[in-house]
Amino acid sequence: MKLILKIFAGFIALLIIAIGIYIYRNLNYDKNTDKIISRAGFLEKQVILPDGTVLNYGEGPDNGPTLLLIHGQATEWRNYAEVLPKLSKHYHIFAIDCHGHGKSSKNPEKYDAISMGNDFIWFIENVIREPVIVSGHSSGGLLTAWLAANSPENILGIVIEDAPFFSTEPERYEKTFAWVDNFKVIHQFLNQTEETNYTRYYLENCYIKTFFGESWEGIKKYAFEYIEKNPGKGLRIFFLPPSMNKAFDLLAGPYDLRFGETFYNYSWFNNFNQEKTLRRIKCPSVLIHTNWSYSDDGILLAAMSGEDAERAHLLINENVMVKIKSGHNSHDERPEEFNKILIDFLQKIENK
Repeated sequence: MKLILKIFAGFIALLIIAIGIYIYRNLNYDKNTDKIISRAGFLEKQVILPDGTVLNYGEGPDNGPTLLLIHGQATEWRNYAEVLPKLSKHYHIFAIDCHGHGKSSKNPEKYDAISMGNDFIWFIENVIREPVIVSGHSSGGLLTAWLAANSPENILGIVIEDAPFFSTEPERYEKTFAWVDNFKVIHQFLNQTEETNYTRYYLENCYIKTFFGESWEGIKKYAFEYIEKNPGKGLRIFFLPPSMNKAFDLLAGPYDLRFGETFYNYSWFNNFNQEKTLRRIKCPSVLIHTNWSYSDDGILLAAMSGEDAERAHLLINENVMVKIKSGHNSHDERPEEFNKILIDFLQKIENK
């Protein structure tokens, strides 16, 4: 009996420790981000374009060919922290804050693919000053494809990380998770006056709550109390994973909601034809595709379906498609796999 009690007590102790670690990670997932970035030798800088646009970026040590990293929507260049230490040993990395994000300019006149793409061409030609390899995530992946198609002299190769090709087109975008859970909610928020806190409005109107059932009311109650006690700060819910808390953080801070509005009304895609863009890419390329599925009500719970990814893959000349068992943000969730793809790709470019 004593042995059984000791085993049981040990099990309970391990369980408590595991729960403690889980909670600590949920609340402090970004505690070491600054240290990771600093130890990797990165400095945060800014450049002002001729029209006054400010582009904020991080630059690492010069350890090889230049790699430009373009983050996805509602995040910032620091989101690449997990992969910077290893990748910076092989590349000279520039990681940029897109317009409307981080510390870059918040000017809605620049919130479209063509304007952003042209500013990034200026950045390559005037700041980096040599042809680059580009890797872009999500909407940053759309921009990566645009750069390769429209400025081939500046692009050595591209790695597109789970960009929303074709799912973002007008006949389909209302049946995607990004639209029902983000862009639609952003549009509604910007066109009402009763609620001034977007995080609180999101919690009331988001699509993701459908997956939590009645327990969402408890989550919402805790979140509202946290927001009340921590005004001006990002939301941290101790029992939810970092992937969700990161989203709450960014919605409360360096992301201009007007950027999301351009994905609601499709103005971000003005004069940007996705199929024609992919057909025009001639440089070496890799397309990363992550997990995907449909909800019971037909919502695409991913950036691309399997059919979308295959279509994009076949449109790009001699493209290589890599599938990663990961959520949408594979460079953060599966950093070792992402690093391997980028390092192997560099060898391909050097051997070309």
